[in-house]
Amino acid sequence: MTSKQKNDLSDNMLIALRRVIRAVDVHSRSLVASHGLTGPQALVLRETLAGGALTAGELARRVSVSQATMTDIVKRLETRKLVRRTKDAVDKRRVLITATKAGEKLYASAPPLLQETFIRRFAALRDWEQTQMVSTLQRIAEMMDAENLDAAPVLTSGDVGDPMDKPVRRGKKPVADPA
Repeated sequence: MTSKQKNDLSDNMLIALRRVIRAVDVHSRSLVASHGLTGPQALVLRETLAGGALTAGELARRVSVSQATMTDIVKRLETRKLVRRTKDAVDKRRVLITATKAGEKLYASAPPLLQETFIRRFAALRDWEQTQMVSTLQRIAEMMDAENLDAAPVLTSGDVGDPMDKPVRRGKKPVADPA
């Protein structure tokens, strides 16, 4: 393989990676702009709708984030009256989180999360294709010194606990908190 061919392959790899990054970023920004929700917030709403009344710990496990991150997400959703916290009727020490009617309505009108579309398409691949893709992406993460970074199975830009909560417009101060 010539050096030009190697450079072309490297460029094609970087372009493909950039497209993935941009797709995640564009989807995340679109969700915030259209519904005022971050991806992780939408996931929490989905889980409260699917699972009923859940503790913050149960939600954190279902969404694969830390308890501290979950507390922050729930606080932002509660401020917007999309979820509510109530004491468990049986065990008063437990606080249960449920979606409100407003949260249910907002989630129902939101577009599908990027990972939901991806998971559906990924599941349609043959087993060997899935294995090959996972292996390749794990190798890419390793090559980028990212194999040890903590990551939830959420396709969103920024940190899962605070993604895009204070979007910055170019050349301007941060705008108001959309959450």
